[in-house]
Amino acid sequence: MPENTRVAVIGIIVENPGCANEINDILHLYSEYIIGRMGIPYREKNISIISVVIDAEPDVINQVSGKLGRVQGVTVKTAYSKK
Repeated sequence: MPENTRVAVIGIIVENPGCANEINDILHLYSEYIIGRMGIPYREKNISIISVVIDAEPDVINQVSGKLGRVQGVTVKTAYSKK
């Protein structure tokens, strides 16, 4: 793995359950960088929250976040480690 990687948490709010396959397809494309993920269905609000922890070069993290953010009914925010 290159030395200039960073760890990041990608927070995903899913308001459209019909886009789950599209989200999973994107995450699968970058599975080699993913350390772990956790999904929580919040039935009271009819949304799902997904946290993805990734270790990759900043450009790769931006690609993942950007592709996820273009999915209809999805909101994405990313927090990066300083190292």
